[in-house]
This record gives sequence, C-alpha cells and structure tokens, in this order.
Amino acid sequence: MIRVLVVDDEPQIRRALSLNLGARGYEVFEATTGEAALTVVAGEHPDILLLDLGLAGMDGIMVIEALRGWTRVPVIVLTVRDDERSKVQALEAGADDYVTKPFGMAELVARIRAVLRRHPETVCEAPEVTTTAFRLDLAAHRAFTGPEMEEVRLTPIEWGIVGHLVRNPDRLITYRQLVTVVWGPSYDPDQNLLRVHMGHIRRKLEPDPGRPAFFITDSGVGFRFQPTPA
Repeated sequence: MIRVLVVDDEPQIRRALSLNLGARGYEVFEATTGEAALTVVAGEHPDILLLDLGLAGMDGIMVIEALRGWTRVPVIVLTVRDDERSKVQALEAGADDYVTKPFGMAELVARIRAVLRRHPETVCEAPEVTTTAFRLDLAAHRAFTGPEMEEVRLTPIEWGIVGHLVRNPDRLITYRQLVTVVWGPSYDPDQNLLRVHMGHIRRKLEPDPGRPAFFITDSGVGFRFQPTPA
C-alpha cells in the first residue's frame, strides 16, 4: 500500500485528501506544520508527500530544503500560488511536481502515479549519522561534537554541503555536483568558495581540522565523506 503524507494547515483540505486518497487504496498520514511533517517522515517513511507552501512557521520551501538534507522522498507541492517565481523556487529546492489549487482528484492521482514511476525505489535514509567524533541529526539540522557531544551550529549552506556528502558515504562528490545541490544548476562553480565552507565545516566537526579524517579532499576534483577514518 502506498503511504502518502498530506501536509496542510487547512482541515478541510486534509480531510478531503484523506477521504479521497483512502478510498483509492492509499494509506494517508496528516501533518499541520512543517516541523510535524519532518517528524512523520522520519518515523513513518511515507512514499510521497503532498505539501502546501503556505504553512505557518516552517513554510513549504523550508520543509523541502530540510528533507533534501537526508531523504529523496518525492514531494508534490499543492498550493494556491501560481506565479512562476514560486514554482521555480519550489522545484529548485527539490520538489518533484507542482499542482495549483483548486485541482481535480483524477489529475492529482495521475501526478502521484507519475512521480512514483520516476521513483520506483524511493530511499528514505536514516535521519541521523553518527561517527566517533560527531553526531548529525539531519532532520532537525542539529550537530553535536566532542567527547561531551556538545551542540555546534552549522549555517544553511554548511548543512547543504554536509547533508549531501553524508548521504553518499565513501563516494567522491565533484565540485560541480555540490554547487548544483547547494546553490542550484545556474550557479557558476567556485572551488575556492567551496573550500572556504569546507574549512568552516572541518573546524566545527573534525577532531583535527588540519588533518581531516571524515571530510576528505580529492584535490582538484571534489570531496568525500569517510564515515570510518582510515
């Protein structure tokens, strides 16, 4: 059974989607806030999200960006915003499709099926990464390091870099790939800028930043996350 998470702060929208999708054989979960959505994704591992952009507090774009730090679960945006800027912003943040309210259920179900066909084996990775030196809560964007596991703060850009690297352990990620993930495909890659951010990351997470054991540089090519130091 396909598991769908509906994230919307309007009770009538959630109820209508739950009833209609349930009648079509989907298992439906509900969340009213972005923060609650992240918790449900981490705990229930839905197959797809239907996400409103206009949430109070953590809005839809922030939810997508937070999810993309640790999971590739498909996201269809459902919103009244039909301007091009909102669509581009959502898609560049990592949304898989964009549907403007009001919409027909037949169209929505067709879009769900189409998105899931493109993601036949959706992988929802563990929301935590733990090494001998630090622990990362990717869902909550919290990092802890040192013998006492004291919390350190990473910037959104640092989370973007770290999140992509730790989701691909022992795999070389090129400068171009990292720039595309963090800044978008239209950004011109700047290796020096990436090195500066990586220096900040190492100072916050590595036991010996001058001799990194976890975030490794492949000179002239990119970076690797090594979960177990050599």
